[in-house]
Amino acid sequence: MVKAERSHYTCDECGEASVQWLGRCPACGSFGTMREEKREVARSGGSRTRAEPLRMGSIAEERPRIRVGIGELDRVLGGGAVPGSLVLLGGEPGIGKSTLLLQAASSLAGRGAKVMMVSGEESAAQITSRARRIQVLDPGLYLLCETEIATVAEAARELAPQVLIVDSIQTMRDSDLDSSPGGVNQLRECVSRMQVLVKETDAVAFLVGHVTKEGILAGPRMVEHMVDCVLYFEGERFDSLRLLRAAKNRFGSVSELGVFEMTDGGLVEVEDPSEYFLGTREEPVSGTAAVVIMEGRRPLVVEVQALVVPSRIPTPKRVSTGMDHRRLAIDVAVLERKARVRLADRDVYVGISGGLKISEPALDLGVCMAIASSRQEKTIPPQTVFLGEVSLTGEVRPVSRMEERLREAERLGFRSLVLSGKARLRGRPEGLELVGVNDVRDALAAFGII
Repeated sequence: MVKAERSHYTCDECGEASVQWLGRCPACGSFGTMREEKREVARSGGSRTRAEPLRMGSIAEERPRIRVGIGELDRVLGGGAVPGSLVLLGGEPGIGKSTLLLQAASSLAGRGAKVMMVSGEESAAQITSRARRIQVLDPGLYLLCETEIATVAEAARELAPQVLIVDSIQTMRDSDLDSSPGGVNQLRECVSRMQVLVKETDAVAFLVGHVTKEGILAGPRMVEHMVDCVLYFEGERFDSLRLLRAAKNRFGSVSELGVFEMTDGGLVEVEDPSEYFLGTREEPVSGTAAVVIMEGRRPLVVEVQALVVPSRIPTPKRVSTGMDHRRLAIDVAVLERKARVRLADRDVYVGISGGLKISEPALDLGVCMAIASSRQEKTIPPQTVFLGEVSLTGEVRPVSRMEERLREAERLGFRSLVLSGKARLRGRPEGLELVGVNDVRDALAAFGII
């Protein structure tokens, strides 16, 4: 086999390759991101071992999942980690990625699993100090401070851990490649080696990934295609709430949500997110409405807050936090055209309590009620929750999994639920009054808002 070097330029943001340097990447439009790298091209005329096809009936069943012991993380993974899988965890700097995986490593080691943590950013003393501070120091946890991927793979084969944690994959490098750590080729090769390693040893590998200023994982999208699961750890830097979501999961749902709270002692699971997200106040105020949403298999009750004020500019503002601004524009248009709520000369601001980002249409009716409540300065009874999708005609449509949403509303003490009159229910909670409405105007009229 003969190897020849070929120079090319690769974009650090998206992985686009070019034979010549360009000031602006033609694929993603980023400026100054084209870096020169040398690629080894193999030329071989020899033969390789041919793989034989297997009958599916002769393949053994997959091994049971490895439960981490942190309920919110296991939920997002789909019930635990699958042996032989690669999990990529991304998030902004300082959000708590290393803390979460350190707590997961301690929990796994405490349950008898052999865990090895590889750090390319911190020393063993620093990791041990943090583990001692958040009280997750486990003497059975193995630490390796190394950035050479070949050394990491060799140590993992010798130790044969069930779980391998690499923090972070951007600090790993392959000495056979003539490029700096974090480059496109380095990332691709390091992830490829980790993929081969976990398939050979039947281990689970958690890889920490950096994110760009746009909030997406740094490096080529090919890396996300190579791994089995992509998790995002989200949250505001000055807020204690942390949300764990799956953007890709070959072995489970991508709609599950894990909720944590950052404390001095590390990350703590939020066992009842509905109470956390639901605003509590002694007296009702205008511009608020409660809504039941679904995050995976979990129903959550959140509070929608709206503020409508006179506009001082020709084009009024439509600002949303936690929901799609285009959806907000549609809800405002429906209110004005179908319910005769005048908003053309008003700025409208809408936010979801707790920092959640919600995309499901069940939020529509609550948003419309909160906006109209703020515009007319009339309050909605605090023990009322709303549930329904609003169409462009103003009609309130039913949403999926109604029974689970109703049980969650009843558990939290709500007395009435406003929903579509066309909803079909298999069972009705005894302590919850159901108010059926046909359109938005009916819902507003039921509470005297119009």
